[in-house]
Amino acid sequence: MTAHGDASTRAGLEMAGRNSPWGSGGGSSGDDGEGGEGNDTSQGPDKGPADRGPADKDGSEGEEPTRPGPRNPWLPSGSTPPRRSASIEDIFRSRDPRRSGGGGPRGPGGGFPQMPRRADGSSWAPYIAGLVVVLLLGLSSFHQLGPKEQGVVTRFGKFSGIIDSGITFTLPWPIDHVEVADVRSFNVETIPEGSEEKLMLTSDNNLVDLTYLVRWNIKDLRNYTFRLADPRETVREVAETAMRASIAQISLADAISGDGRAKVEQDVRDRMQKVLDYYKAGVAIQGVEIKKSDPPAKTKAAFDQVTVAKQDAERDRSNARAWAQQKLAEAEGNAEQFDKVYAEYKLAPEVTKQRLYYETMDRVLHNNDTVVADAKNVTSYLPLSELNKRAAAASDSAASSAKGDQ
Repeated sequence: MTAHGDASTRAGLEMAGRNSPWGSGGGSSGDDGEGGEGNDTSQGPDKGPADRGPADKDGSEGEEPTRPGPRNPWLPSGSTPPRRSASIEDIFRSRDPRRSGGGGPRGPGGGFPQMPRRADGSSWAPYIAGLVVVLLLGLSSFHQLGPKEQGVVTRFGKFSGIIDSGITFTLPWPIDHVEVADVRSFNVETIPEGSEEKLMLTSDNNLVDLTYLVRWNIKDLRNYTFRLADPRETVREVAETAMRASIAQISLADAISGDGRAKVEQDVRDRMQKVLDYYKAGVAIQGVEIKKSDPPAKTKAAFDQVTVAKQDAERDRSNARAWAQQKLAEAEGNAEQFDKVYAEYKLAPEVTKQRLYYETMDRVLHNNDTVVADAKNVTSYLPLSELNKRAAAASDSAASSAKGDQ
């Protein structure tokens, strides 16, 4: 009765939730007849037959042997492993057919697909890595340069040689390193940059604001690469030094005028090339062009007035020269005419003298209104204006009468 009462008590506790009705202990198929009995709570929910002591197995002495709980009908027959709570990975693994059982395409336990193996079972990874390294080394040995480019080759950091345009092969990196540069295109430097003023002193102690361009290219790539830390800044500094030296030798008027600009540009180019060649910079100066040469902004209005005054003075001088040329041409014409008259006078002096007298009197008295003459049988006073009016009226009346007759 005692054993039967204990079994009833344990069955009641199991039905009340103190222990799972599908206990984790495994048993044989012959345990089905004892489905009303479960494990003792003192042994834990996961304690199976394997965890019992010797006394439990024999059932002879000590406490009453603990019997396993009801068998899970969804598990295969025989002993089952200890039961544990399901995790989220177990839930999704059970729903994924590729992860069930013995694995699938992704192999046992899932994960990334494995690479195919060689016939002897070794991996292809070392061979693939070696092939990638060989390809990278081959690409670093191949160089294709454009028609305007050259490359400087350094071997372990030291200069090794120059390669020209086209396809060239060198030792792979990191043994050889090639630095390519455009050696034929012109680089243009504008001094100063933007709207900044660049004031320079002339020989007559005046200031002039200059803006100019410098065109240059690479002449020697080796010297250009190893002797210049900042080629662009070096060219700009040498250009400014040469320009100041050239402007200091001319006046403000020459610096502003067109003729003075051309002289300064050539002088600056020569000075720059001489300095750069002395330092073996590997740079060739192709030209210097002055874009603006004006007085300082604060005095520009006064200089503009001076410029206008100079232009007016030049215009007046040009008019005076033109008038002088005209008068000189007239005088030369008169002298030539006199020479011709003198030649005729020597042939017939009296006739020529009388003709010159009449021509002179006609020219003098042509516009006079009154003439006073002292001669015999001639009226001493001749109102020429009245005579001219009468002659003009007579000619008009004759012309009108002629029209009326027609």
